[in-house]
Amino acid sequence: MNKSMLVGTVFGAGLATAAGGFAGYKMLNGPEYAQVTAVTPVTQSIKTPREECTDEVVTRQEPVKDKHKIAGTVLGAVAGGLLGDAIGGGGKNTAAKIAGAAAGGYAGNKTQETMQKNDTYQTTQRSCKTVYDVSEQTVGYDVKYRIGEVPGEVRLDHDPGDTIPLQDGKLLIVRDSSATGAG
Repeated sequence: MNKSMLVGTVFGAGLATAAGGFAGYKMLNGPEYAQVTAVTPVTQSIKTPREECTDEVVTRQEPVKDKHKIAGTVLGAVAGGLLGDAIGGGGKNTAAKIAGAAAGGYAGNKTQETMQKNDTYQTTQRSCKTVYDVSEQTVGYDVKYRIGEVPGEVRLDHDPGDTIPLQDGKLLIVRDSSATGAG
């Protein structure tokens, strides 16, 4: 065997040993990925308020123009006085006129009161209230994983897929750029 061949063989063997040592170093350092065993989305309810309005037909009372019901009382008293005069004999019985006027005034007052209560109109009124729409929003993911035979759990902002990278035997968590709006 010549000298250059011997040097090449020794050099090659040394290089192979170094490469094997480096590969062994990688294996001693542990796996490069954690195996994901389960991913569960974490959600929360979001309440969004909005205004809901409807038009309703309502009945209202007309404004009262004669609060003391004077017109009904006066008309009733006149009519009652005339009726009392006719019943009382025509001008000679003052008591019948007074009694008729009093009864007519009371009846006219009550009649006007009933008419005022029934004097109504209808209008449309808008009625609004706040209602809430409820929706579910995913806020994270509970991830179960395994490094070798050792199980673990972590909450992430994204679904990591089947594996999670490791660095020095620990999870290398990289934020999901689509969750933050970066891209």
